[in-house]
Amino acid sequence: MRESSRRPNKKIRWSNLYTFPCFRPPSADPEPIKSLIGQPGFSRVVFCNKPHLHRMKPHKYPTNYVSTTKYNVVTFLPRSLFEQFRRVANFYFLLVAVLSCTSLSPFARLSQFIPLVIVVGISMLKEAVEDWHRFLQDLEVNSRVVKTHIGEGVFVEKPWQQVSVGDVVKIQKDQYFPSDLLLLSSSYEDVVCYVETMNLDGETNLKAKRCVEATLNLNEDDSMSKFEATIYCEDPNPNLYSFVGNLEFQNESHPLCPAQVLLRDSKLRNTEYIYGAVIFSGPDTKAVRNSMKSPSKRSRIEKKMDHLIYVLFSMLFLFSLVTAIASTLLVSSQKTSQKTNSWYLRLQDKNLYFRPSKPVLSAIMQFIWSLQLDGYLIPISLYVSFEVVKVLQAVLINKDTQMFDEATCQSVRTRTSNLNEELGQVSIILSDKTGTLTCNQMEFRKCSIAGVSYGGGLNEVDLAASRRMNSDMVARSPNLKNPEISDVHREYSIKGFNFGDDRLMDGRWTRNSNVYDITMFFRVMALCHTGIPIEDDQADKLKFEAESPEEVAFLIASQEFGFQFCKRTQSVMVLKELEPDLGSIVESYSAHHPCCSPKAPMSAYSSQMPIELKQNLSFAKGIYLVIMSAGLSIVAIFLTVTLPLTKIFWMKWYLMLICFVRS
Repeated sequence: MRESSRRPNKKIRWSNLYTFPCFRPPSADPEPIKSLIGQPGFSRVVFCNKPHLHRMKPHKYPTNYVSTTKYNVVTFLPRSLFEQFRRVANFYFLLVAVLSCTSLSPFARLSQFIPLVIVVGISMLKEAVEDWHRFLQDLEVNSRVVKTHIGEGVFVEKPWQQVSVGDVVKIQKDQYFPSDLLLLSSSYEDVVCYVETMNLDGETNLKAKRCVEATLNLNEDDSMSKFEATIYCEDPNPNLYSFVGNLEFQNESHPLCPAQVLLRDSKLRNTEYIYGAVIFSGPDTKAVRNSMKSPSKRSRIEKKMDHLIYVLFSMLFLFSLVTAIASTLLVSSQKTSQKTNSWYLRLQDKNLYFRPSKPVLSAIMQFIWSLQLDGYLIPISLYVSFEVVKVLQAVLINKDTQMFDEATCQSVRTRTSNLNEELGQVSIILSDKTGTLTCNQMEFRKCSIAGVSYGGGLNEVDLAASRRMNSDMVARSPNLKNPEISDVHREYSIKGFNFGDDRLMDGRWTRNSNVYDITMFFRVMALCHTGIPIEDDQADKLKFEAESPEEVAFLIASQEFGFQFCKRTQSVMVLKELEPDLGSIVESYSAHHPCCSPKAPMSAYSSQMPIELKQNLSFAKGIYLVIMSAGLSIVAIFLTVTLPLTKIFWMKWYLMLICFVRS
């Protein structure tokens, strides 16, 4: 993707090509921002390319080592014991074991300590194993390597945990950022880089970042040998979408905004490399600030078990109380008839549990003794059974082939088994969007061109519903077979394209009487977007990545119909399209996207068109409500026949966009 190794030493204008909201330069006046520096909350100072200055106070900052473990060598024993004796049954048997060390116990000491040690030991061993797995995952992350500048333009690979504030690092394509970085330059001439923040906010869409103009010439390793700058910025905080700071470089002050900050755990996509200076490291990074310590999680079943233990303990207390009262009555009755009874029936004062002279003390001793003797009501072995079952469930989850992701070649990892039984008991899901609950993937299924509806493929929901309907029909009548339902299974050969209509597929649209409108429709899909092409394994096919998944679906669909988006620069978009009469040709379009909102109309102005189109045309695309509220004029005859179709699409929960062309 990189065309030249060195760029001319001049400033370039901010590109109007892309429409990412975070891509615009800061509009705020730098003077108010500069006045915040040094105030409480804005006292951080970073010396770029001078990490040795951050090894001593007052500018000494934490290392880049990050730990997500729940325990360490010092805290494991006290914290783990506290977790175990939060359980009512364990606490009860601890009291019984303590009483067994006195003369008040009817049992031997080992008979009470051994079961308790086994139960608590198994639970603590499970906690230790799970926390050890967390430590191994932390070790894997902290041992990742990144190229770090050590001086004289030389970059060497260092583990993440050895990166410190002020270091200049070089991140290659598809690598994660080890810390919060200030973007210095990238492989693109307009110093843009694309970032995937799926690990931070769950979004798979790419976000564009761009450095300040003062550092755009630092695009080679040798240029870093003389680079020195100072960053004055805000203190560490968990806000992912804000950043206030200034860059002091070459005796000039440049305001910084979130568009220049690359957050830890984000991934560099569709960019060969970038250079960045470490601003926040380790526990100071925004990603770690947003994370929380591994909590002590207890499932609802375990909490319900505690309530049941309370009920059983109440029954045990009642039984013991009845025993103590009966003992008091017996001792009192024996005290009045002590003289009349025979000597062998008389109670002796030497017996602590049946002392006629002290009936209240005897009742208390009987109560304590009964609490221990009737302890079999408290099922201590039930906790052991639960721990064993949870561990086995965790093993089965880790080895579940249906939860293996072939795209990343990774299987699921169970970090804790305390909440296994909660997986199938989800009753309420609160979400701000459907992408959180689904794969966040879009398919091109239907379109309406000049009032004519095309397409209507099947998705996985339709297939599942048809299979369920077919199974219900077979259950009611085994001899009945519905071929329209049974034969709907199909393999999706193209991800994002689920369109089936013989009127448009395989180039048949070129023989359509409405070929002009169809051609313009496909051009709008191929031009009005924020996507970028990337190479695919197939020679004649490209993959695309864009700000939103629907734009990717449009690009894939336009490619399947013969309109392949090939390349974009600051001012030109190259499109290879299937011309109905002449065949495949390459055309260049001058494109401008004045609207920065992803749901606002996006337009592309054509400067080079086929021979039959001499005038400049404007292509636009946007959601229905925005198009109508913006007052954009659409041909009335098309609008009249299209509006009823939009209602049908709405009823089927389709995401709709309006495309139109005007001169």
